[in-house]
Amino acid sequence: MNRRAFLVHGATALAAGAFPRVRAAARPTTASPDFFDRFPACTDFEARVPIIRIATGRVIHRFFDTSPISPSGRFVGLFRLPNENRPPQPGEAGDVVLVDLATGRERTIAQSRGWETQMGANVQWGSTDADLFFNDVDPATWTAFAVHLDPATGKSRRLGGTVFTVSPDGRQLTSYNLVSSRRIQVGYGVVLPEEKTPKNHGPVADDGLFLTDIATGRSRMIASIRDIYERAVPSLRIPEAEKYEYYCFQIRWNPQGTRVMAFLRWSDPTQTGPRSGPRLLTLVTMKPDGSDIRLAVTPEQYARGGHHPMWAPDGKHITINLNIRDGTKDLDLVSVRYDGANLRSIHSIGSGHPSMHRTKPFIITDAYPREPVTRGDGTAPLRLIDLRDRTEVALAQVQLTRTESPRLTSEHRIDAHPVWDRTGRLVVFNGVHDDTRAVYLADVGPYLDQEMVRA
Repeated sequence: MNRRAFLVHGATALAAGAFPRVRAAARPTTASPDFFDRFPACTDFEARVPIIRIATGRVIHRFFDTSPISPSGRFVGLFRLPNENRPPQPGEAGDVVLVDLATGRERTIAQSRGWETQMGANVQWGSTDADLFFNDVDPATWTAFAVHLDPATGKSRRLGGTVFTVSPDGRQLTSYNLVSSRRIQVGYGVVLPEEKTPKNHGPVADDGLFLTDIATGRSRMIASIRDIYERAVPSLRIPEAEKYEYYCFQIRWNPQGTRVMAFLRWSDPTQTGPRSGPRLLTLVTMKPDGSDIRLAVTPEQYARGGHHPMWAPDGKHITINLNIRDGTKDLDLVSVRYDGANLRSIHSIGSGHPSMHRTKPFIITDAYPREPVTRGDGTAPLRLIDLRDRTEVALAQVQLTRTESPRLTSEHRIDAHPVWDRTGRLVVFNGVHDDTRAVYLADVGPYLDQEMVRA
């Protein structure tokens, strides 16, 4: 069957080990949270669930692995780009924005020179509402660093290293080199002048993955690129390894704080252009001290096509879009263990940025506007996938393109990046409103409740 012709409510049994159907004892709630009345309702996405727009005007939330909603549920931490039509320049500042869900008020609480177009300044919460983290740059020394800010008091301090993700217990930051990694892909790091942006020739020992202790502010490397290359199981065995440039990319904690995943990516500096040769990358996992380095997805598997891994709630498996079927370029939504074992398809159509609900048998994901599940009109479905029988429904059709989009590079694409909040009842995502970036919040809790009790 052509993937564009795939019916939303297909009926294929899930493999052994899937979630069983569950009947809830109580009737599902139908009322949205009180703060939904304080924000404009979204009426232009063909929504099946209540959706509000919580911020607009060049604003984004971070990514599909960290909720921008604070631990108490009251605040939302976002980032406002200074422009939408050109790449960020060294020293150019954007705004760290706080939205108060209790009052509906939005305010700028800080500025940052440490941002790019996809992740902003990596704004995210720690363990309390007094712990907000983001990146900044000191233009006097061109040093990138993480900031720890209490939005209520305005008190902040500079930490060693940078932040890509905060540990589940809120005590540590992890990051890769957000400066040098721009050599392999722009949009996710920190912009410094060209002469301050190093290149890694060969699997170097002075760049890799980093951990910052929040209490002390001290940062240290937990695994170098050389460590990953030499100690990974199974062995990488890259022919002519020294001719490539290597960079780490996108480090994430599992929910238990017992392992991290990250990409190791490399490129041939003699080749040019965004499509010059196969994608050279692997997905590695390791313990937080850098030991027990395993390949979850090998370079050979990635060369066939795949993107956007995410930890499953059990902290042992990873969900990812991956090509695992011979004779096709299509991506399945796949589950694989942290060491590459137990690779299996859990849904026949992968797309976007998939993540599992922490307690219920559902996955939320979006799509890139040109993926087969889209209409091809600049929108993308907010896909809710039921893992019990591999059926799905589009909760909304999200606008992801602006008038300027066709003439801009992929660095300026707008990804929905849907992410569950801590309660598992709300989903935050990016979109477009009045031809500018906006952030939305969907109340999916009642819909999930109803799906759990259906026969």
